[in-house]
Amino acid sequence: MNFALILFCLLLVSGAIWVGDALVLKKRRTPDAKDPWWVEYGASFFPVILLVFGLRSFLVEPFKIPSGSMIPTLEVGDFILVNKFAYGIRLPVINKKIINVGEPQRGDVMVFRYPEDPSLDYIKRVVGVPGDRVAYQNKRLSINGQPVDTTRIGDYLHPERLYYSKQYVEKLAGIEHRALNDDDAPSFIPDAAQFPHRDDCLYNNAGVICTVPAGNYFMMGDNRDNSRDSRFWGFVPEENIVGKAFFIWLNFSDLKRIGSFK
Repeated sequence: MNFALILFCLLLVSGAIWVGDALVLKKRRTPDAKDPWWVEYGASFFPVILLVFGLRSFLVEPFKIPSGSMIPTLEVGDFILVNKFAYGIRLPVINKKIINVGEPQRGDVMVFRYPEDPSLDYIKRVVGVPGDRVAYQNKRLSINGQPVDTTRIGDYLHPERLYYSKQYVEKLAGIEHRALNDDDAPSFIPDAAQFPHRDDCLYNNAGVICTVPAGNYFMMGDNRDNSRDSRFWGFVPEENIVGKAFFIWLNFSDLKRIGSFK
């Protein structure tokens, strides 16, 4: 469901009612006449819809985490806020950038439209920016030939499934975050799709090595062996970017997670 498009249509309809009533219809009614119900509701909803549309289009947009691909950074049920202007001001609905503010950096957690189905929003971590050579070999990450600084810490217990994953702290472009690996998961990518610029990737038994093309980004989930990401379906083009995730504002199952984003 394209909520932005639905909201935009509601804005147009309520705005048309508000303008039409102010300029034409109100003048035709007698002073003591009651506003028709559709005028009353349409005109009263217009400023509310305008405010919501403006906030979620240009400032912040809420999202709910539906899967465990970003565990342990983000858990299922986390409600997060996404900064809509961190990577540029974009026109609503068509998502075309009109003002450049900044570019995604390695280590950012980014929401984007899934390349294989742009009606779906995905969230992953930016691992490679345009021009980077990203290697994920034997479950170890390297950027431009330099291994990413990684420190092993205590295993992570998945509370719902009751099993442990190896846990690491990675330092990616100065940003520290935790990442998980499972010993029983293979290093190779079993079913990579035929995606644009696939010739820029080399698949082998140890994993994948890709050179990120201009205008694209290489994304990975922090729950490395339980995330379908750029290793499987390719690069994220710049026009698919939604915004930068920056805050957990609610989790009904664990209120202590509020503000714990790292």
